[in-house]
Amino acid sequence: MGADTIIGIDLGTSTTEAAVIRDGKPVMIVNFDGQVITPSAAGVDKDGQLVFGEKAKAQYLLAPEDTVIEAKRKIGTKEKLRMGSKDYTPVEISSMLLQYVKDYVSESLGEDISRAVISVPAYFDDLQRQETVEAGKRAGFEVERIINEPTAAALSYGIGHMEEESHILVYDLGGGTFDVTLLEMFGGVVEVKASSGDNRLGGKDFDECLIRWLVSQFRKKYGKDLSKDAAAMVKLKEQAEWCKKELSTRDSCQIVIPFIAEKDGKPLALEENVTQEQFEEMTRELVERTHAPIDVVLADSGVLASDIDRILLVGGSTRMPMVHKDIEAYLQKEPSKAVNPDYAVAEGAAIQAGIIQGTLSREEGIIMTDVNPYTLGIRTLYEDASHYMSIVIPRNVTIPVVRKGIYYTSYDDQTSAKIEVYQGEHDDVRLNHFLGEFIVSGIPMRRAGEEQIEVEFSYNLNGMLEVSARIPSSGEKASVEINMMAYEEEFFTEAATDVSKWKESSLAKEFRTVIRRAERRLKSETVQSMPMYREDLEGCLYDLKLALIEEDEERAAELEEDILDMLEELE
Repeated sequence: MGADTIIGIDLGTSTTEAAVIRDGKPVMIVNFDGQVITPSAAGVDKDGQLVFGEKAKAQYLLAPEDTVIEAKRKIGTKEKLRMGSKDYTPVEISSMLLQYVKDYVSESLGEDISRAVISVPAYFDDLQRQETVEAGKRAGFEVERIINEPTAAALSYGIGHMEEESHILVYDLGGGTFDVTLLEMFGGVVEVKASSGDNRLGGKDFDECLIRWLVSQFRKKYGKDLSKDAAAMVKLKEQAEWCKKELSTRDSCQIVIPFIAEKDGKPLALEENVTQEQFEEMTRELVERTHAPIDVVLADSGVLASDIDRILLVGGSTRMPMVHKDIEAYLQKEPSKAVNPDYAVAEGAAIQAGIIQGTLSREEGIIMTDVNPYTLGIRTLYEDASHYMSIVIPRNVTIPVVRKGIYYTSYDDQTSAKIEVYQGEHDDVRLNHFLGEFIVSGIPMRRAGEEQIEVEFSYNLNGMLEVSARIPSSGEKASVEINMMAYEEEFFTEAATDVSKWKESSLAKEFRTVIRRAERRLKSETVQSMPMYREDLEGCLYDLKLALIEEDEERAAELEEDILDMLEELE
């Protein structure tokens, strides 16, 4: 190895791992504690020093206000994470974790490591990918490639089965996200056929089910609600996670917390026996939520369940016996144990790093293709609708890819056009994820529909997008690289206004009903499972409250209409 060594990193919700290629094979790298698996936790200790991994996770029980866990679940959102006396963005916390990885990897390998391939869930959108790259850059890494986690796991399997010809389904249930990917292997090529998933489903949701049950049992016994006690909830979280793991190998588990609360001056203890059967029953709905993405992947790839040759289980949450049983029953095939659920993604990222670096040659090694997980397009006029999503790149197209769309001027003497770029599966762009916009000028003045606008989307192996537009008759061009970080910063600046006092507006009464409807909808499980929809609805709701504070009745009326359209779309 030399100064150009590239490592592979699995930056997970619960844990983080790193690997490197040695003698043609991926090798896991140990951290400062001598462990391969590092909890994805960051904290500030009592001396004001930053701590990571096991130390931060252990501290979480005693000082949750000084510790951040599961930052990955917040990546791509505007939420701030409190650690000590400061607020941090998910990117900042993720960059701290990656800096820790950089430090321990550099010490372990005896050289300064500054290049990495970082994995992300296949169903991460463009903003989440951009923020992951940004976190890597802030940590001092040159991010050579972003690789989808299920694809990385398939590479980990494929390097030892290069001559195999088969259809492989990778079922990746991690701490915070779920992905399912269908791949085809033939002659040393791993070709991704389709990906789908749920960015809000993971092991932590199984923990939450058990926590809610424990809170309910305690309330029934003692008439006290533990959910209002932050310290008690931290203890419950730790015990729930422990119990979940125990039930992966045992039929029952005894949870005992000697002192968790007090009532009338007397200490109360929590003691509950949880059986594997009880746990499976309370989390059945979560397991069944994995079925829809599987169906999408099979439909998009055109592969029948009976044509699947191997099912690879990836992610620590697949160690739960009910997951194994459910997928076997659903697909009528027993999952394979050919890869290590905890290491496969980091190993695959290292294999991709080895291919880039040249320590694994393409001739002797393995070739990989991937797909874009979301539909990409622009906003256009269609019949009477001004919010129509015109698709340029459909979902599950092999990348890298370049696609073009031809559009026409929409009114007489139009000299410029605004190109608004969106990502998502709805016909109405307002229900999709806005990525960016730009203006192309220099259109000759002619009647509506007589001038062409050629729009080109270029999607690369990192899942990054460049959009350009050209006027064929004049040769005028314009383009944009979707820089979601700049978009986020702009939104944060704009969102700095406190809108909590919207009720004091003279217009509040007129718009109270729609605001209440939207707020109730945002709390529903349906909306929580649709991150793009949720973010757009939250954005419209914020803008409406801001318009009320500014007494802008015309703007408020427009936003009310948008919100009602979004609510109607969901019903």
